[in-house]
Amino acid sequence: MKKGQTVPLDEACNVEYGTRVVQRRDGGSIYPVYGGGGATFQMDEFNREDRLVIARFGMSEECTRFVPGKFFLNDSGLTVSPKNGALLQRFVDYQILSLNDDIYALGKGTAQKNLDVPVFRTLPLFVPNDIRDQQRIVEILDETLAGISTAKVNAYKNLQNARALFESQLQSVFTRRGKGWEEKALSELCDIKHGLAFKSKFFRPEGDYVLLTPGNFYESGGYRDRGEKQKYYIGEIPRDYVLSEGDLLVAMTEQAAGLLGSPILIPDSDKFLHNQRLGLVIKKPGIPWTNEFFFHVFNTQAVRKEIHDSASGVKVRHTSPTKIGEVVVSFPTSISEQRAIVSTLNDLRKDSQRLESIYERKLVALDALKKSMLHQAFTGQL
Repeated sequence: MKKGQTVPLDEACNVEYGTRVVQRRDGGSIYPVYGGGGATFQMDEFNREDRLVIARFGMSEECTRFVPGKFFLNDSGLTVSPKNGALLQRFVDYQILSLNDDIYALGKGTAQKNLDVPVFRTLPLFVPNDIRDQQRIVEILDETLAGISTAKVNAYKNLQNARALFESQLQSVFTRRGKGWEEKALSELCDIKHGLAFKSKFFRPEGDYVLLTPGNFYESGGYRDRGEKQKYYIGEIPRDYVLSEGDLLVAMTEQAAGLLGSPILIPDSDKFLHNQRLGLVIKKPGIPWTNEFFFHVFNTQAVRKEIHDSASGVKVRHTSPTKIGEVVVSFPTSISEQRAIVSTLNDLRKDSQRLESIYERKLVALDALKKSMLHQAFTGQL
């Protein structure tokens, strides 16, 4: 990139807010409505087309995103357009996209992050002296990021196919059931205990006790170690909420897509804490039950769908132990048969998870490549 100057965003660009709308009054059927995240409902008019949207309220780590085509931007988001013809719109969009992490760091609040707009207006933007430099950078990024996007779509399809293969095998186990199987409502078989609302002031990136969060659940079921994003708790620990190895939990919230109803088995004792919105499944006395088998029961498509359908809420859906208890499940009354089924399914699951891990790593690598290309574009390396 040739010479230019760095100026505050507000000097080079206009900051354009979205318009407040509500579905009940303004809903339609043609154009999607966007704000700080994905599309929420549809309207019959639009106020933006092919623009980069910056989250204003309810910021997530992905707080900048391209929205293709015509859409309506509500007041949860904003857009930026160049002043005085010194910058190309596409060049501005890519430069803002490269600043995603810096913009997310400007979020204020704990329960919900909202953009500090006055500080956002001061972010430094690079303005090249020659418009041809902008055109060259845009052409390189258009081609490269389109290739990355295609690769991500293919990797995600392969990831879904790997999950679907195991799900079909899991489903076949519960459709081929024979003698000695029964059907009962979960409320007859187990109790589901709420977790504790741990105080956020004691959350830390390191510690002795892992505070389980939705991020610790795979969409396809099972425990996920979050690595550097793992959340720990250093406050007073109520013993009733310290989990043991093999405990079965079910997610009662959908804070991430596809999470609701996802089960996990706790991998270690005296290390994990039972957080709110996660249900600890406790078998009733005299019930032929192994947590390992009922982990797979909870993970069948039929049970997951019933749990999902039982939930309520608009932005974040939640269910309850009572509603989960109404779900009817099938199971063999023989503990030895449950264990034999678990052995077969665990082998199949290992193969499926190996493939999932490959495609998940590829998706992470593609995101890192995209971030690297954007960084290079605006630090003079392209």
